[in-house]
Amino acid sequence: MFILIGWSSNSVYSMIGAVRALAQTISYEVSFIMIILVIIVLRETYRLGGLIKWQENIKYIVTLLPLFIVFFVRVLAELNRRPIDFIEGESELVSGFNVEYFRGGFAIIFMAEYGIIIFFSYLLVLIFLGIRGILLRFIRLNRIVLLIIFMRGILPRIRYDELMYLCWKIILPFILRYLLFILGIKFLYIILL
Repeated sequence: MFILIGWSSNSVYSMIGAVRALAQTISYEVSFIMIILVIIVLRETYRLGGLIKWQENIKYIVTLLPLFIVFFVRVLAELNRRPIDFIEGESELVSGFNVEYFRGGFAIIFMAEYGIIIFFSYLLVLIFLGIRGILLRFIRLNRIVLLIIFMRGILPRIRYDELMYLCWKIILPFILRYLLFILGIKFLYIILL
């Protein structure tokens, strides 16, 4: 879809931007799928309720802290927030594509952006914190939402090539090694029983 949008604008710069957006999306979607695969292999369930049930004694944020950090960085990349906002680049482009919209369209775009932040925060709470109580889950959800919003002011922007290097050369091999480590532990557990 990015390629079609860039091509249909009939501009070389739009096409280059579309290719950059597509490459960026592919690079962090691969790591996202691998993190989900590690969690599925670890708990042998596809249900989020099953993940919460297994975290009654010890939370995944304790045992899988490196994966939580990688997942959080990946969420920031998916949200196009400040440290990784290459598609929009609002500090240079006066809020990027948003200048084309006003009133209702502008409000819908920003409600959708913050809705996605809430969705990914809820996913982080369910997968890594596994909290059953609604009030405690709401408090943790708000903390993660605020953390994502504060990242805009805390972290400096990174370059596009640094993001691609981070995704392909650091995060993906790390997650693959983590997956092999968990598979090895599960294999040893099966052999010893």
